[in-house]
Amino acid sequence: MPRLLVAFSLLVFCGLLHSASDAAEPKSSKDWPQWRGEKGDNISPFKGIAKDWEATPPELLWQLEGMGQGYASVSIVGDRLYTTGNIGDSQAVVAVDLKTRAVAWTAPLTDSVPKHGYDGSRSTPTVDGDRLYVITSNGQISCLKVADGSVVWSKNFEKEWNGRMMSGWGFSESPLVDGKHVLCTPGSEEAMIVCLNKVNGKEVWRSAVPDAGEKGSPGAGYSVMTISNGAGVKQYVQLIGRGLIGVRASDGKHLWSYNKIANGVADIPTPIVSGDYVFGSTGYDDGGSALLKLKRSGKGVEAVEQYSRAAKQLQNHHGGMVLMGEHLYFGNGHNNGFPICVDLISGDVKWGGKLRGPGQGSAAITAVDGHLIFRYQSGEVALIEATPNEYKLKGSFMPVYQERESWAQPVVADGKLYLREQNTLMCYDIAEKK
Repeated sequence: MPRLLVAFSLLVFCGLLHSASDAAEPKSSKDWPQWRGEKGDNISPFKGIAKDWEATPPELLWQLEGMGQGYASVSIVGDRLYTTGNIGDSQAVVAVDLKTRAVAWTAPLTDSVPKHGYDGSRSTPTVDGDRLYVITSNGQISCLKVADGSVVWSKNFEKEWNGRMMSGWGFSESPLVDGKHVLCTPGSEEAMIVCLNKVNGKEVWRSAVPDAGEKGSPGAGYSVMTISNGAGVKQYVQLIGRGLIGVRASDGKHLWSYNKIANGVADIPTPIVSGDYVFGSTGYDDGGSALLKLKRSGKGVEAVEQYSRAAKQLQNHHGGMVLMGEHLYFGNGHNNGFPICVDLISGDVKWGGKLRGPGQGSAAITAVDGHLIFRYQSGEVALIEATPNEYKLKGSFMPVYQERESWAQPVVADGKLYLREQNTLMCYDIAEKK
């Protein structure tokens, strides 16, 4: 399969993918306010799903057109859902009223449709109170009012910070809101990460990150940063073109870099943070996986490798990873969504890694009620029990509509499964019938 196809995946991941911040404060299991959900762990708080999809397959409740062209996932707060897409002559944010099941508003953000490999949006909006934040694929961060989509402020990565991507598939980050600030990754050496006042967009600090290591490419990757308090220092962890980095949250000071898992095409999955540990993974022949432990080093922090695995042994191309308890779950292999369970600390494979599953290509995943939902690139959606004991497939189904590559991350909120497929949004009922 062409490197271009496999690469983009980013999706969005588009993508792409967030971590816990004290920004979005959902009031119930109905909310999924940002990339990877409320806590940034990609785990829905909903309890009570139907756990046998063979006996009780998900029921389509409704579908809606008008999302535009793109691979972005969705955010949900209250009775509003938000996503992004190419619509007409612009890349836009789309708000859906979940009560009326209709588009509430569409807010164009660019003067023309961004052009790059795999045209379409990537960024999942981050909702914070009465505002939301989003990044267009041509590198523009914007703040909008959730009520009507009016733009409060915008900043252009190239004009403001000499922004740069590691390759040509468009910026795919979803912004991280943390307290009074919003953060993004323009990707230049002098401003790899920037911290902005979320109210007015004024720069608080920029983080200069040296181009350390020979693997990979300079510039931003396709990932979304996350928060760590490893080694007792609050920091932002991000996967960029040269691999994993950590910068101090208070002032953006570069703390550490880890180059070994970088590849020269597209570094994509959101890093997994657990205490003092950081797990990162990338696709392609020169990618792979590694677990780092953050330790104090003088006045700074160092990242000490605990183990590394070559690409042929362990890698998530895109689609994301979930940590449940002491175990990681994800789709293993470049352009493959082979279900796998890995012990985080030892790196030992508990099961899987070569299991094909019901679909083809990489798998975008999310977790809910002790289970994993795998959405394969070919469209099939599978339910797998999240247990380290054995691989337990609990059924699968093919959505009513599938187009191109099904890369948008599935989202579960209030017992409903939301699947974005380019211009179409589908909502399935996965709650247990009582």
